[in-house]
Amino acid sequence: MARSPSHLASEPHSLDAKALVESQRAWFETRVTLPLEWRREQLHALDRAARKYEAEILAALKSDLSKSPEEAYLTEVGSIYGELKGALKNVKAWMKPRKGSAPLVIQPARAYQYVEPLGVTLIISPWNYPYQLAIAPLIGALAAGCTAVVKPSELSPATSRVLAQMLGDAFPPEVVSVVEGGVEASQALLAERWDLIFFTGGTSVGRVVAQAAAKHLTPTVLELGGKSPCIIDRSADLEVTARRIAWGKYVNAGQTCIAPDYVLIPPELKGRFTELVQKAVQSFYGADASTSSDYGRIVSTRHFERVSALAADGKVAFGGERDASSRYFAPTVITDASLSSPLMQDEIFGPLLPLVDCPSVDDAIRFVRARPKPLALYSFARDAAVNERVLRETSSGGAVTNDVCVHFAAEGLPFGGVGESGLGGYHGQSSFDAFSHKKSVVKRPFALDMKLRYPPYTGKLSLFKRFL
Repeated sequence: MARSPSHLASEPHSLDAKALVESQRAWFETRVTLPLEWRREQLHALDRAARKYEAEILAALKSDLSKSPEEAYLTEVGSIYGELKGALKNVKAWMKPRKGSAPLVIQPARAYQYVEPLGVTLIISPWNYPYQLAIAPLIGALAAGCTAVVKPSELSPATSRVLAQMLGDAFPPEVVSVVEGGVEASQALLAERWDLIFFTGGTSVGRVVAQAAAKHLTPTVLELGGKSPCIIDRSADLEVTARRIAWGKYVNAGQTCIAPDYVLIPPELKGRFTELVQKAVQSFYGADASTSSDYGRIVSTRHFERVSALAADGKVAFGGERDASSRYFAPTVITDASLSSPLMQDEIFGPLLPLVDCPSVDDAIRFVRARPKPLALYSFARDAAVNERVLRETSSGGAVTNDVCVHFAAEGLPFGGVGESGLGGYHGQSSFDAFSHKKSVVKRPFALDMKLRYPPYTGKLSLFKRFL
C-alpha cells in the first residue's frame, strides 16, 4: 500500500538517516522483496505514478531548466517509459540462475550464478536531467528486489518536490523514500551503511562519495563526466556532422554529461564548420535563441557565472550573448583557447563549444590518449576504417561514430564511464545487474565421490596435469 507523502524527510534538520536505513533494512530482511510478483508490482506502481504525474514532471523541468515539454519528453520522460517496459518484460529472465561450467575435477557437478538483491540502496541524482537520472536507477533497484532512498539535487527544486510527491504516493517509505535537502542531507545519508550507493554527478563529488562508501566497504556505481571529444576526419560529411554536434552540444543548454565538450578538427575545416554550426543553431532556435521555447537556461546563478568565466578563455567565433537575470547563455563556438585554460581543462557543462586545431587523426588520437578517459567519444568520418581505428586506439565510457549522445538511448547497452569518468554501468539488464549480487553456486550429489582430489597425493601429479 502506498502512503501519503507526509513521511518524506523534506528538510535536512528533520532527517534521521539512521532510522530511515534501519526501517528499510528491517523490511528487506523480511525477504518480501525476493519474489518476481513483488518486483513486478513495484515496477507497475512506478509506471502508474510516472503517468499520473507526467504533467507535473514536465512543468517542473520547465521551472528548473526551462525545458520545453517536447525536449523534456524526448530526453527524460519517454526514456523512463521505455526502461519500465523493458524491465517488466524481462525481469523474470534476468532473475533466473545463469548456467556456468564445472571442470572435470569436480564432476559430477552443475555450476550456476544465482542473482540476489544487494539490499538497501542509496541513489543520489543530479540536477541536469533530474527526473530521468533519478528514476532510471530506481527501476534497476526495484527490478533487482532492492529498497531505495532517492536523494535528488537541491539545484532542481521543482523536480525534487514532484519526485517526493510521486514516489511518496506510490510506495511506503520502507520500500522507496525521497530525501530532499542540500549538502547536509547528503552528508547524513553518506554517513550510514548501505548495500550499494548509486551516484550520478561530477568527478569531484564522486570522489567524496567513494571515500564515504569505503568506510563501510560499500560497492558503488559512479556515473561521472569528463571532457567528451569529437574527432572530425577530412572525409566526414561536414554539414551533417555540424548539425549533429550542434544538437548534442546545445540541448539542455549544454548541461549534459555526454555533450560534446570540444572538437578536434583539421585547421582548414574550422571556418566552414563554424558556419555550419551557426546555420544549424539558427534552424533549431531561430535568429535569437533567447526567444525560442526549445532552448534552455543555465540552472543557477553560480553556474551561469562559471560558464561566463569559461567563455573568456578563448575567442568567440559566434554566440556569446547572455543575460544574467534569466540565466540565458547563447549557443557559442570558441576558438584559440589555450590548452591549459579552465575551458580546456574542466568539464564545461554549458553551451560553449571549443574548436581545437588537429591536423590529422593521428594527432587527435594522441591528444585524447594524453588526457583522462572521457565518458563519451565521438568520431566522424565517411571512411569506416578511420572510425574503427579511433574506437580501437582510444578508451572511453562509450562511443558513437558519425553522431553524438545517441548511445544513451540504447537500453540494451550498459551506459557508464571508465577511469575518472565513472565506475560501473546501467540501463536495461545492466541496471538490474548493478543492484544485484551474482552468487556462484556449485551443486553436487553425494554419489561418485572421486578420490583423486584427496590426500595422499603421491603419484597423482601426472593425473593433475592431465585433468586440471
